[in-house]
Amino acid sequence: MDKVIEFENISKEYSGFSIKNIDLNINKGYITGFVGANGSGKSTTIKMIMNLVKPDSGEVNIFEMNHNNDEKDIKQKIGFVYDDNIYYEGLNLRDLHKIVAPAYKNWDKKAFQHYIETFDLPLNQPIKYFSKGMRMKASLVLALSHNPELLIMDEPTAGLDPVFRKELLNILQEIMMNENKTIFFSTHITSDLEKIADYIVFIKDGEIIFNHSINSLQNEFALVKGDRSLIDRDTEDEFDYINYKGEYFEAMTQNPKVIYEVFGDEVSIDNISLEEIMYFLNGAD
Repeated sequence: MDKVIEFENISKEYSGFSIKNIDLNINKGYITGFVGANGSGKSTTIKMIMNLVKPDSGEVNIFEMNHNNDEKDIKQKIGFVYDDNIYYEGLNLRDLHKIVAPAYKNWDKKAFQHYIETFDLPLNQPIKYFSKGMRMKASLVLALSHNPELLIMDEPTAGLDPVFRKELLNILQEIMMNENKTIFFSTHITSDLEKIADYIVFIKDGEIIFNHSINSLQNEFALVKGDRSLIDRDTEDEFDYINYKGEYFEAMTQNPKVIYEVFGDEVSIDNISLEEIMYFLNGAD
């Protein structure tokens, strides 16, 4: 598979937090969701992809290019949308078009107009009068109008109503009809990812815990529930993570067949959601 993003042994140290020897590959032609608790390293990782933050060690390659040598070429291929977009709020979208368009070789005025109409955005109204949802739509318009090969989004659905979130997911699916496109986005709304993501990357305390296809998560992970009396030193080791609730337990496993062989019908073995996987990986309580 063609790799769009490659992290090779990346580390970044901050006071009280660090990114630790990350190796990460994001493949072309897929939607990859990036999840983790607040402060886990999601935004720092995205900033390193965008060259807004420099790693202390290791190498970041985008489209097999390096920011040190190919910064301009990389930026031409990326559309970037993030939660706290900063605009000159007195400007309107017509003004922003005039400012942003010359920066991109492949700026498509027809695409810009298409997205303006699709999102029903006013061209002449100052950004300061836009709602949060309208600002996110405006960011998407500017990010998509130069036909980027890679769309990166940092919490694009945060604080948005369900109607717009559904609209956004539909747009992302339309974008992915072009097999040359790749989307990488972070979110804490795991139900959105379960609808459209091909791969899920989970980060915790600056470390990548897993990078799995959504199918493998759904097929390999399972939620197990049963009576606490079934658990002893030997059987406890059969689970990846376990949580006790009074007389009962619930646990996560990547070996549901083994669990059934050990416990049979004395436990329930069910499908597990991405939200529940994150709950266990972040330390269930």
